[in-house]
Amino acid sequence: MKVYYDKDANLDIVKGKKIAVIGYGSQGHAHANNLKESGMDVIVAEYPKGGDNWTKAEKAGHAVMMTADAVKAASVIMILLPDEMQADIYNEQIAPHINPGSYVGFAHGFNIHYNQIVPAEDINVFMVAPKGPGHTVRNEYVNGGGVPCLIAIEKDPSGDTKEVALAYASGVGGGRSGIIETSFREETETDLFGEQAVLCGGATALVQTGFEVLVEAGYAPEMAYFECLHELKLIVDLLYEGGIANMRYSISNTAEFGDFTRGPRIINEDTKDEMRQILSEIQTGEFAREWILETKANKPVLNALRRLGAEHPIEEVGDRLRGMMSWIGKDKLVDKTKN
Repeated sequence: MKVYYDKDANLDIVKGKKIAVIGYGSQGHAHANNLKESGMDVIVAEYPKGGDNWTKAEKAGHAVMMTADAVKAASVIMILLPDEMQADIYNEQIAPHINPGSYVGFAHGFNIHYNQIVPAEDINVFMVAPKGPGHTVRNEYVNGGGVPCLIAIEKDPSGDTKEVALAYASGVGGGRSGIIETSFREETETDLFGEQAVLCGGATALVQTGFEVLVEAGYAPEMAYFECLHELKLIVDLLYEGGIANMRYSISNTAEFGDFTRGPRIINEDTKDEMRQILSEIQTGEFAREWILETKANKPVLNALRRLGAEHPIEEVGDRLRGMMSWIGKDKLVDKTKN
């Protein structure tokens, strides 16, 4: 697998083009600001006019427009809206106004891979997917680093879409740490699987279940919170820094022995079979169909699950305990007043 860096990217190929960043949310604010500070000509599209994100983009020094106007003015269009909003906005506000030969980019392959968006034959389609949340993409760039990026090329009628993707990825900071080429299919399916089985779904279910087991056994909720959620960051930081062996080197011998002997009893062959089923649902489009239908019905299941999740006892205990640790609130990655 080839890895590209800043030296492999020609930013001039994009500096001569106007870039429209569609959506100023988590990824959008990071892309727009990083690109601007890399010397690129950026405009932001937001809705509604004068809304919170519109105001945040203006305060950051961006020209802000409605989507159709931004698309007309640009030759590179990066769509950074939530997956469930992209198809309708593309069909209604982008496709009718896009200039032939334009470059349309995505930070996630969902809508292209599952054919929710089908650009015209004369449109170049690429992906630049930073491997981290937008707030981390911005924070790392400001601190002189960068989050690694994936790039993929779906359609290339102009013959230089890969060069545009590399320049864009370098502009958001990816070239400082590495840019890896993949495909829309591979990025989409592995990303959904990671979110559902490990990073979000697997991790949160494990934390909540461990909390519940301790509390049901009569232990204090505060102790359960510290052991099952709070200290998870210490372990994840060690994993992030140097992998599983690095974490095991750092923890006690007692913890390491428990890791090797008890971990496989939690994540066992039954768990692996369920992971395989989840991957199959992603590969066949079953999950995509379920999510698309959910969004068209105004997300009744998601809204109910959000409410139930917020009511879980771990949230009340955690909120109270975090209030005792003032350092946690300093230098937050997520500041809802700014990004």
